Amino acid sequence: MAVVRAVHTLQSHLDASGQGYMGGVTLSPRCLVGVADMKTAHDPRVSIVTHSLGSCVAVAVCDPVSSVGGILHFQLPSSEQNEEKAARNPFMFADTGIPLLMARACSEGGCKERLRVKLVGGANIMDKQGFFNIGKRNYTEARKILWRLGYSITAEDVGGESWRTIELRVGSGRLMVKNNVREYTI
Repeated sequence: MAVVRAVHTLQSHLDASGQGYMGGVTLSPRCLVGVADMKTAHDPRVSIVTHSLGSCVAVAVCDPVSSVGGILHFQLPSSEQNEEKAARNPFMFADTGIPLLMARACSEGGCKERLRVKLVGGANIMDKQGFFNIGKRNYTEARKILWRLGYSITAEDVGGESWRTIELRVGSGRLMVKNNVREYTI
């Protein structure tokens, strides 16, 4: 099973140094992660972004020493719910996506001992009664899997009732979070 790796480089606007220019403004290469998707990069100029984190959880990893980073945006806690879907897209589930993210980050030069792991999302969206608790289940499963794999969580911004967008700046390891009220770093 191949692990997807993509880095959007703004190829039509790159100069020789790899920096992009558009209208006199310097642009950093950006990589967009969709729902049930994962992307990694090993370039300090890259930012990895994902939108629409409601009950989904994003696992962001970064080793700022080696400039390796990645984001997994998973929807559901367990692939046992639908093994056929998990075979087609392992990034849809925590138990299949998280190990792939960690393996990819390390294969691209990240050091397991230096990897910063951050969790964002797991909100209670469209389930005000808490009947399904998908966000809470996603968050709980992510913590269990990371613990089993031997990773500590450096920071988290989970729960609540608002959507989030995140941007991981690979070079610094900063994770910017934006919700319907404010923008902040974790």
